[in-house]
Amino acid sequence: MSQPVALITGAASGIGAAVAVAFARKGVRVVGGYLAGGPHDPAYTQRRVEEAGAECLMMPMDVTDSTSVDAIAGAAFDRFGRLDYAIANAGLLRKAPLMEMSDEQWNEMLDVDLTGVMRTFRSASRYMGEGGAMVAISSIAGGVYGWQDHSHYAAAKAGVPGLCRSLAVELAARGIRCNAVIPGLIETPQSLDSKNSLGADGLAKAGKGIPLGRVGRASEVADLVCYLSGSESSYITGQSIIIDGGLTVRWPE
Repeated sequence: MSQPVALITGAASGIGAAVAVAFARKGVRVVGGYLAGGPHDPAYTQRRVEEAGAECLMMPMDVTDSTSVDAIAGAAFDRFGRLDYAIANAGLLRKAPLMEMSDEQWNEMLDVDLTGVMRTFRSASRYMGEGGAMVAISSIAGGVYGWQDHSHYAAAKAGVPGLCRSLAVELAARGIRCNAVIPGLIETPQSLDSKNSLGADGLAKAGKGIPLGRVGRASEVADLVCYLSGSESSYITGQSIIIDGGLTVRWPE
């Protein structure tokens, strides 16, 4: 029996790259999508996946373009003859106070962070069958909390669990599961961006208020994604699982 295949969007860095490596260590072949001309080198993920012992195909893709998303899903199937897991991780984060936010900024955020998830799952579903699994990356910003100056981001991330719940019901008859992961404060290139997110100093300060005493690692999120994709979670679907070191259950001080 051939090794399973995972399609991962936003695979050039952060959580996406960590998921690719975690899958590779489990013998899963990886098809990774990355934004052409973006700041992250897809060769980094390619190298780490291959060092972990798995085949890797990295392809440019734009989750706002259905043709692009269809192409990478089709390429995954053409290359490996199967598609087992789809991980919708690609995301955009921009700071924009409400009174200054343009329609274009609002629409761009939802197009990437919410509609991009739908496009990824729609394309992948055409090649998936019994035992398939889809996992989308949401955020505690929107998934649990509000976040000032980021209402468009929070709105998009809040929509991801609803999309996954509905797809879990719709795709269950085909044996395909769909879940969402809601990360808390995780150290990634995105969260280290001091212009649009917390930055290194902000993360360090915020980590002190987390019950486990630190921010999370991308590899820890990746381990959860792999669990939700594998046979160990075969009866879990339509769920949104928070991974945040206890941040959302702490007692206010």
